Amino acid sequence: MTKEKKTEETKEETQKTYTQADIDAYQTALDDAQAVAEQYLEDLQRERASFVNYKKRVDQDNQLMADIQLGKSINLFLPVIDDLERALKNQPEDMASKAWAEGIELILQKLRTAMAKLNVEVIDIKPGDEFDPTDQEALTHEESETYKDGQVIEVVQTGYKLKDRIIRPAAVRVAK
Repeated sequence: MTKEKKTEETKEETQKTYTQADIDAYQTALDDAQAVAEQYLEDLQRERASFVNYKKRVDQDNQLMADIQLGKSINLFLPVIDDLERALKNQPEDMASKAWAEGIELILQKLRTAMAKLNVEVIDIKPGDEFDPTDQEALTHEESETYKDGQVIEVVQTGYKLKDRIIRPAAVRVAK
């Protein structure tokens, strides 16, 4: 075979005419391939969204665990703060020097400042406020002429919360 004959045969093969049935078959195959590709794309997008949600959930869980651990650590210091508050509240009247009380107050203030930096807040309750079981614990229910039914008579122990989580509810006496 000569070179010209080979070229003519190649041209004939490339110029092959396709029937409508061939075109329809190729179009069907192309449509099927595109449908599969679109399904793969949808699956990929769904998995990507699922992974993003998973990362958010893991971050939230990690933050929650860190907050729980911080709350447990802070709980260890609360009795010390309670003791300092009681010492200030019950100091003798005849103390010769107020420097001791001022020193205790300074230590207490430093502890409160450190706790505020850790997002720990005192649950603010005063006598006369309505009793709220979500952040208060009723130690006693007592008759009172001064306060109405369901009002706080006295805060026995200060309550604390970390962000929106109660670390320790306030212990209160409630009027009935």
